[in-house]
Amino acid sequence: MAKMETKTSLLDNMIGVGDMVLLEPLNEDTFINNLKKRFDHSEIYTYIGSVVISLNPYRSLPIYSPEKVEEYRNRNFYELSPHIFALSDEAYRSLRDQDKDQCILITGESGAGKTEASKLVMSYVAAVCGKGAEVNQVKEQLLQSNPVLEAFGNAKTVRNDNSSRFGKYMDIEFDFKGDPLGGVISNYLLEKSRVVKQPRGERNFHIFYQILSGGSEDLLCRLKLERDFSRYNYLGLDSARVNGVDDAANFRTVRNAMQIVGFMDHETQSVFEVVAAVLKLGNIEFKPESRVNGLDESKIKDKNELKEICELTGIDQSVLERAFSFRTVEAKQEKVSTTLNVAQAYYARDALAKNLYSRLFSWLVTRINESIKAQTKVRKKVMGVLDIYGFEIFEDGENSFEQFIINYCNEKLQQIFIELTLKEEQEEYIREGIEWTHIEYFNNAIICDLIENNQTGILAMLDEECLRPGTVTDDTFLEKLNQICATHQHFESRMSKCSRFLNDTSLPHCCFRIQHYAGKVMYQVEGFVDKNNDLLYRDLSQAMWKANHSLIKDLFPEGNPAKINLKRPPTAGSQFKASVATLMKNLQTKNPNYIRCIKPNDKKAAHIFNDALVCHQVRYLGLLENVRVRRAGYAFRQPYEPCLERYKMLCKQTWPHWRGPARDGVKVLFNDLEIPEEEYSFGRSKIFIRNPRTLFKLEDLRKQRLEDLATLIQKIYRGWKCRTHFLLMKKSQIVIASWYRRYAQQKKYQKIKSSAIVVQSYIRGWKARKLLRELKHQKRCNKAVTTIAAYWHGTQARRELKRLKEEARRKHAVAVIWAYWLGLKVRREYRKFFRANAGKKISEFILQKIIQKYFLEMKTKMPSLSPVDKNWPARPYLFLDSTHNELKRIFHLWRCKKYRDQFTDQQKLVYEEKLEASELFKDKKALYPASVGQPFQGAYLEISKNPKYKKLKDAVDEKIIIAEVVNKINRANGKATSRIFLLTNSNVLLADQKSGNIKSEVPLGDVTKVSMSSQNDGFFAVHLKEGSGAAGKGDFLFSSDHLIEMATKLYRTTLSQTKQKLNIEISDEFLVQFRQDKVCVKFIQGNQRNGNVPTCKRKNNRLLEVAVP
Repeated sequence: MAKMETKTSLLDNMIGVGDMVLLEPLNEDTFINNLKKRFDHSEIYTYIGSVVISLNPYRSLPIYSPEKVEEYRNRNFYELSPHIFALSDEAYRSLRDQDKDQCILITGESGAGKTEASKLVMSYVAAVCGKGAEVNQVKEQLLQSNPVLEAFGNAKTVRNDNSSRFGKYMDIEFDFKGDPLGGVISNYLLEKSRVVKQPRGERNFHIFYQILSGGSEDLLCRLKLERDFSRYNYLGLDSARVNGVDDAANFRTVRNAMQIVGFMDHETQSVFEVVAAVLKLGNIEFKPESRVNGLDESKIKDKNELKEICELTGIDQSVLERAFSFRTVEAKQEKVSTTLNVAQAYYARDALAKNLYSRLFSWLVTRINESIKAQTKVRKKVMGVLDIYGFEIFEDGENSFEQFIINYCNEKLQQIFIELTLKEEQEEYIREGIEWTHIEYFNNAIICDLIENNQTGILAMLDEECLRPGTVTDDTFLEKLNQICATHQHFESRMSKCSRFLNDTSLPHCCFRIQHYAGKVMYQVEGFVDKNNDLLYRDLSQAMWKANHSLIKDLFPEGNPAKINLKRPPTAGSQFKASVATLMKNLQTKNPNYIRCIKPNDKKAAHIFNDALVCHQVRYLGLLENVRVRRAGYAFRQPYEPCLERYKMLCKQTWPHWRGPARDGVKVLFNDLEIPEEEYSFGRSKIFIRNPRTLFKLEDLRKQRLEDLATLIQKIYRGWKCRTHFLLMKKSQIVIASWYRRYAQQKKYQKIKSSAIVVQSYIRGWKARKLLRELKHQKRCNKAVTTIAAYWHGTQARRELKRLKEEARRKHAVAVIWAYWLGLKVRREYRKFFRANAGKKISEFILQKIIQKYFLEMKTKMPSLSPVDKNWPARPYLFLDSTHNELKRIFHLWRCKKYRDQFTDQQKLVYEEKLEASELFKDKKALYPASVGQPFQGAYLEISKNPKYKKLKDAVDEKIIIAEVVNKINRANGKATSRIFLLTNSNVLLADQKSGNIKSEVPLGDVTKVSMSSQNDGFFAVHLKEGSGAAGKGDFLFSSDHLIEMATKLYRTTLSQTKQKLNIEISDEFLVQFRQDKVCVKFIQGNQRNGNVPTCKRKNNRLLEVAVP
């Protein structure tokens, strides 16, 4: 794969315009078209000066890898293509190197990718800062705080599957080296109304679904919860499951993150108990009841849920039940208790659920801060990351109190954004010595004043209306607004004194409209007073404080009777106003960095760019206004060194190297290009270009010059390549010639050398042959003398030998004659004795020798000591036949005794059983030969070792002789059922194979006979004594793979116990007793469908056929 081209500047290979400040012409259409063009090419980041615009791609892009992190690390902001890593690196380096506290403000509407952007910023900072065990632990805790807060503060909405329903500001603290020490998290305006009610197509907070999906059965049992979402009224069912979201896996992630952050096990359990209590609060329902005095009151319908809540939280059930039914009002020294009707009871229930969850979330943030806060007290550098809701405008006009204060927060952020941007521009101009010119822009301070003014502001009037005695409604609040704000140029209402809105049908009577910096927004006044009051009855606070649950007790400190405060608690609006003021004060002490997130479409789909939707967001984010502010002075500025490095090829005096200061080089360059002086200004360290057209002209000239330089470089390179090739060929030719000359001389020398060797060899051969001929002649003469002498000596020796032989022959003849004479004399003397007794003696002698030879030969021909070895030497003589057979018999008895002496008692018992089986079944049962080689094991099931049969083992007290699984034939239809067959010293037991329960128990005295066929099958019938207790259902018919062993052991055990032989009947037809009927069991030959397995079939009431293969 080709390596990706590396960009060395923001202006290189641009798709569209990377910095909107350079966009020409600048209007809304060109702005949107530039975003779309870059989005279509997967360029989701665009700059407005130092501001990053981020479009949500709704897909994974390969631009966040560790390689990308290293690419943007320690690089100039404009050096590479726009990226969130560039802004993160700029902020981190400014904090580390220049000791400037930083803040990164991330804004945009729900689904625009704010949360992901904050994660990317934190992951980049974690990747580029220092290493080490402690540093890594701090980084891990900071990163793992996100899953916990997302689980408790995020929810699925129609716009976003993981929408943050709270604002989050995190201060990350660093030491002097730039290593993280810890952090502090602040949360703003959790959308607690979502706990009790969700719009259609949306979900409650993630944690509810994660506990029910991922919690173990033990955890759910302890929390008294069930997995079924439909069991809980606070969980909307139309979007309970979200495609691509695994709530069970996310729950495991949350638990792991809580452990890493530092939550103890009992703290985690307490948090889950509070979440479970909130879920179960929604299931409490009320019914109306009328009192004697005519007042309406409410009662809880089903107290089971209330009981479980009280068990979870440790609250007295009667105390909580009374808090849902009565309200106590204290005025000075008096207490007045009033009943609550059904509507008020439901309001109290929902208010308790919202407050309980909201306070739990605030406790979680506080607990996380305790874990991640810096442990040292040295001065720390701070980087803040603000992830807060963007400007919200619902097209259907259902903007309420939440949207009002969200938009108020965005007005304040816009105000500080404009102020800090202008301040940054002015400071840079002063720092560079450029004359500052006043920039015209829209100042939204008038809108902020309309909302937050302490006397005439909307929030002040809302608080005043909430505190006013008497009847207070949303309509009275709107009337007050119409009186005080009627003349304000950014406030509109049908009921105001301003006549221009009286006939405006687009503005309902129950609404008012504010012209924000991002456009006009119409607010429904309904619910403003209640949501601002955010009342929780004191009875409920006191009931919560009385809980035996440490966490819940800490969440409601105002419930302590010793700390009763009759002062009304601050309203939601005033609390949020104070939080925003604190946030603004914090941000003004830091150097700001901005990320503006934009959602390209409402379908949450990749590759779709909705122009109208993007245009709407561009307007309310004030991006065009931002560009105009940046372009009001100089559109582009750049340090002299990179500027000269980029454009030096456009001037002969600066190309290829400029020897003087970079500023002088830029002056020479711009003068040579004849750029008008009003188009640029020289700062102390930067060149400032007023119009983007001037920059684009420089880029066009540079592009053309690069093409010319490329042509020149190609020409020079080709010339160098050809010269290099020629010189290489020349050098090669010289080397080849020298090597060839050397080779030719070596070959000539070898030829001369070989010729000389041949001549030398011929001369040496001639001289050697001459010498050989002389030696041969001399040898031949010497040999002739030797031969003559040898012949002479031989003649003399033969003559002497002949004489000696003649003399010896004469001596031998005398000895032979004397021997014959002596023999004749002996024979004559012995002849008398031979005739009287010699025959008998000779016969006995010969017989003795034959028998001796027979026994000596038998010693070497004896067979092995195995009793089954039938080999025996052949008989040599007929007269030894009886002796030979007797010797064979004696030897066999002897070796059998030797073999038996080796047996243990257990082996003797096995062979006795085998011998018994032979007497019972040999030549009677066709199955017998196959059983001879199989050892009789008896305990095939190992009941004492297998825990599955523990119940069966406990039920049998006697020794088990045989334990085997058999097929019991059903008496009605002939089908087989698996049973465990147990034979003990006194009983036959049948047990269920799965459960181990004993089905039948038959004493051995009741067994009268065992019947089986003569064929090769495993069927056998056990006949029982008539009238016995076990014979109620009749005889048993079984099938077993170990028939011979079972029948043998049953025969021997019965004989041992009853002293009577068990009758073994072998016949292909026999009768069995089934209840009151006698049934004939007949064995026939047949073809089996299931191989060689015998099958049994009931033909009629009197016949049962067994087909044997």
